Amino acid sequence: MRRKVEPLLCELHAHTTWSDGALSMRELVDLYGRQGFDVLCVTDHTTRTADPWLSVAEQVPRAVHRANYAAYLDQLTAEAERASALYGLLVIPGLELTYNDLNPLLAAHALAIGSRQLADVDGGLDAAISGARASGAAIIAAHPFRGELGAPSARATQRFANEWRELDGLVHRYELFNRTDLFAWVAEAGLPGVATGDFHRPEHLAGWKTLIPCAHEEEAVVSYLRSRLPVYLARLGPGHAEQLAA
Repeated sequence: MRRKVEPLLCELHAHTTWSDGALSMRELVDLYGRQGFDVLCVTDHTTRTADPWLSVAEQVPRAVHRANYAAYLDQLTAEAERASALYGLLVIPGLELTYNDLNPLLAAHALAIGSRQLADVDGGLDAAISGARASGAAIIAAHPFRGELGAPSARATQRFANEWRELDGLVHRYELFNRTDLFAWVAEAGLPGVATGDFHRPEHLAGWKTLIPCAHEEEAVVSYLRSRLPVYLARLGPGHAEQLAA
């Protein structure tokens, strides 16, 4: 007898105090676990050594790097075990491969879902993505703005929108929604989309999310994201997330 697979409610893009998030990894896990999510992908930033978006006063970026990656992965692994036992929440490790540039047409961020090794962005974003793909990660183009010249510098990531045809072989999926921002060009181009919260603060819990019809296992979720099979998108209002845990 064929059994229907219940779609998994997923947060595919979330940050902790390891990079620029407001919550510790434990606090993030508890928040999503208590709100009834099935999957949480932790995707803290890894940046270039000389990130041009840093101010002169910022000597060391808040990011995952060679010196702290082992400790980051150890904590993430421990929190994944706790999340599973307490909430039935599947926590998947990842990174946001962060290539910032003063020219927004050259700046781009990519999520590496399921990554368990540090990708070196100093060698360029293309090489970092290729390495993450080779390790089995699913690659998602993050907040792919197009022509939003008035956007704050931290969101002026336009390379994917400008060069998607050339880069499409590197990327599995694109953010159609990032929080409440819609990137209509992704749908117009017929590219496989997802919706993420790009979580940094508790108010980012609401917004557009992705539901994936697959088994509640890391390998199944990552494999599904690497495919071009359809996903479901749903918007959670400010009060909807709380209702999930009721």
